Amino acid sequence: MAIIKPNNNTISAITALPASITTGKVLQVVQVEETSASTVTSLSYTDSNLTASITPSSTSSKVLVLVNQSISQYDVNSKQIGGGIRILRGTTTIYGGVQPYHLYMQVPSGTNTQLYYLCNLNFLDSPSSTSSITYKTQIRAYESGDTIRAQGDNMESTITLMEIAG
Repeated sequence: MAIIKPNNNTISAITALPASITTGKVLQVVQVEETSASTVTSLSYTDSNLTASITPSSTSSKVLVLVNQSISQYDVNSKQIGGGIRILRGTTTIYGGVQPYHLYMQVPSGTNTQLYYLCNLNFLDSPSSTSSITYKTQIRAYESGDTIRAQGDNMESTITLMEIAG
């Protein structure tokens, strides 16, 4: 194990990483903001209107996908509401989508249940490609009667793609 001893330089004196460090650098960043609503009552995954594309510069690059998806859910006849969310690279699910209740809430009594929140998803992908890649989210209702809405009431969602040198 190597022991690194600090020198007397301050952090502000560092102007660049050593040339020997070739992985882990952020090579490019793409961010998309979306306010166009997507309302889903289906038990099948449906596009949420949140999508972004990136073209990696190397097949060894990784893509860090950061999603901040505004979600509202409601059910006028139940004390529970739920739904699912997932991230796709093209048509391939890369994160989520395993359980239809990833987004779920139950209240002790009453009807007309509503819930508003920001759902944060992060995934480090290894696409092994230098072609343009599209990432998107999809949502679904948990059970019949549930409604899940992305970007409802002009709430903003973002998807950020960061190419990381591999």
